[in-house]
Amino acid sequence: MAVEKEVKKIKEDEQIKFKGRFISAVGKRKSAVAQIRLYKKGKGQIAVNNGRLNKYFIAPLAIAAKQPLKLTGKLRDIDISILVKGGGKKAQAEACRHGISRALILYNSELKPALKAKGWLTRDARRKERKKPGLKKARRAPQWSKR
Repeated sequence: MAVEKEVKKIKEDEQIKFKGRFISAVGKRKSAVAQIRLYKKGKGQIAVNNGRLNKYFIAPLAIAAKQPLKLTGKLRDIDISILVKGGGKKAQAEACRHGISRALILYNSELKPALKAKGWLTRDARRKERKKPGLKKARRAPQWSKR
């Protein structure tokens, strides 16, 4: 029984490599950048930084990253390799979603209206506002004292 658990752990930790031709796209959110490679003939595997998607992201973020595939019904048809860096985990997951959406349009342009309606093709340009001199943060002023 203990030997079986060790074998399963080794399989989960091993790197996922894909071969063949791919469609490349880039997704961005805040300072996170995700480079997407979409392989047409696949089994529905998704690798993030050469590991499994569910190992890299916690459950809600993994679901957010897979949303475009679920919406278009391509969850089991294609393999995806993602290299993501910068930002926090949530920004990285949203960058993955943006990149996967862009790659799906290059794969099949008929999917564009559905993805555009959800707003996943638009790069969310919101960033952290810079700190101003004389303030504690971007807009937070020091506490005012009358006396």
